[in-house]
Amino acid sequence: MLTLVEKILFVIATLVSLYFTYRGVMKIVAHISSGQGKVDWSLVWKRIGDLIVKVGLFQPVFRFRLGPSILHGLIGWGFLSFLLINLADLIYAYTGFKLLDNTGLFGDIYRLIADVANVAIVGGILAMAFRRFILRPDTLSTRDTTLLHPKARAGIMRDSAIVATFIFIHNTMRFLGESFGVALAGHTDSWQPSISAVSQLWAGVDASVLVAGEHIAFWMSIGAVVAFLPYFPYSKHIHLFFAPLNFALKPERKSIGELSYINLDDQSIEQFGAAKMKDLGWEQIMDSYACIMCFRCQEVCPAYNTGKLLSPAALEINKRYHFNNGGTTDVPMLDLISEEAVWACTSCGACVDICPVGNEPMRDILDIRRNLSMMESAFPKQLESAFKGMERNQNPWNVSQGDRMKWAEGMSVPTIEQNAEPEILWWVGCAPATDTRAQKTAQAFAKILNTAGVNYAVLGKNESCTGDSARRAGREDIFFGLASQNVEILNEVAPKRIVTTCPHCLHTIKNEYPAFGGNYQVIHHTQLINELVGAGKISMNLEGDNMKVTFHDPCYLGRHNKITDAPRDDLKAAGIETVEMPRNGAKSFCCGAGGAQMWKEEEEGSARVNVTRFAEAKSTGANTVAVGCPFCLTMMTDASKADGDSMQVKDVAEIVAERLK
Repeated sequence: MLTLVEKILFVIATLVSLYFTYRGVMKIVAHISSGQGKVDWSLVWKRIGDLIVKVGLFQPVFRFRLGPSILHGLIGWGFLSFLLINLADLIYAYTGFKLLDNTGLFGDIYRLIADVANVAIVGGILAMAFRRFILRPDTLSTRDTTLLHPKARAGIMRDSAIVATFIFIHNTMRFLGESFGVALAGHTDSWQPSISAVSQLWAGVDASVLVAGEHIAFWMSIGAVVAFLPYFPYSKHIHLFFAPLNFALKPERKSIGELSYINLDDQSIEQFGAAKMKDLGWEQIMDSYACIMCFRCQEVCPAYNTGKLLSPAALEINKRYHFNNGGTTDVPMLDLISEEAVWACTSCGACVDICPVGNEPMRDILDIRRNLSMMESAFPKQLESAFKGMERNQNPWNVSQGDRMKWAEGMSVPTIEQNAEPEILWWVGCAPATDTRAQKTAQAFAKILNTAGVNYAVLGKNESCTGDSARRAGREDIFFGLASQNVEILNEVAPKRIVTTCPHCLHTIKNEYPAFGGNYQVIHHTQLINELVGAGKISMNLEGDNMKVTFHDPCYLGRHNKITDAPRDDLKAAGIETVEMPRNGAKSFCCGAGGAQMWKEEEEGSARVNVTRFAEAKSTGANTVAVGCPFCLTMMTDASKADGDSMQVKDVAEIVAERLK
């Protein structure tokens, strides 16, 4: 229990600390408020269950780096417990009343939790500090070629040291203070095993010394919190506050890749995309405060992994250090990330998917592209051909709409004019309709549908590009025109269900066309094949060749739309022996074609993305790579040719069609 003088001094110190903390917090509020859009607080109640799981169990953390995640869990769960423990300690210091210690079984359990939490936090922070400062893995930093704020490299280490020191002092002194209290009581407490064990060291020590020790421990423990609070708004430790806000308040999205709607019919719009940080959404600015600087997003980024300049982590860190050094949201985005890095992004969504605090660096990059393409006409020149193709011929291959059905010559493929009320409308997609290699996928899928007797139709010459590549390259004007046109046609047809042979088409029609008034039930062709197998409408010869297959999950199928089982079930139904690549499902490595990369040269790096992925497929010992996306089909085929390997690359539909009875 504190003396009167100590109580007064502690109150004064706390008030001073809170004043400077308040000033730091208000700066953060001002920065976030300068972003675009408004907060929808009603989302909190819709997400309360999910929020409890993510914040209470640290579920997103455990998806990657299991060892460090366990250590983070020890520290995090300990800190959640300490919210109550510190409150109880304060009450005791001022009143002499032990709020929870003496309440029967509940008090016993409370003391046990406090004891375990104390040890967990100290052990966890020592292990994390050893990893950060002694082991220093490359995954906790970035290459020298990465654009990083000049104060960030030393600043991250300094910040980590300050946070680790604060946590160690706070929890170690609380532990020692409790051990002095147990020693004063003259008997051990079985509900505080660790603290009781240490209290034995003070046996025989004079009571006045133990009382003084309790006072000193309080001042160093709770005093450490008071001293740390003004620094809190400037440290990465503030993710404790902003990570829950991120999970609770992020605008609702149908997919991690869904982009915000821009009504180009609104002539009052003068700014497209993000030229400056203030052009970002408020939640994108808040990302910089939620960032824990763990570099997990960088570790899974295909561009960074292949030696490109892009680091999604560096973008968020640069935003944060810009603020910490007195900057405002008037800063140009290209001061925070290089233009070359912006165009290296494949929009694979890996950075968004893996982030343990819900950040979305990919969204910043695509907003920068919108500004560069729409406002500055500053985009890679190789994209011009694809843009012109989408504008003039409604497809990036520049193939005439009159040739859209050439792939189906000699086959029975009904158009919507021939079958006005199909059960399934098949959105073939530009690649399967116009690209020579991808046409084999369309032909195989048509064979499957015909064999199963599916009542389907295609739009034929009325089908246009969905505009995915244009949108990911920042050309909202092209996307807007294609989307508006396609939605008008689809609403007239009023399809019961749409099946696509391209995950990019699936994503766009399912997740982005609703903003244009197009709401449809959309599935991938591997899902429909799975349905047909389950309904007994198709059967396959299970005794085929010795095909051993590894399935490459397309980013826009597995990660963006969470479809991972259907293609594997199709292969299993065909009697195929399958083997997984190390990175699969939602954690799949990109083929390198997304984000409009299909139409431009890859940025300079240490390796090509598709070659890197193909090498991973080859390492499994499989003789065939199965895909579910025409872009992936092209990229894996090109990598196979470059490697001089005989490994086959086939769409799942091709493999199934080959085995049809």
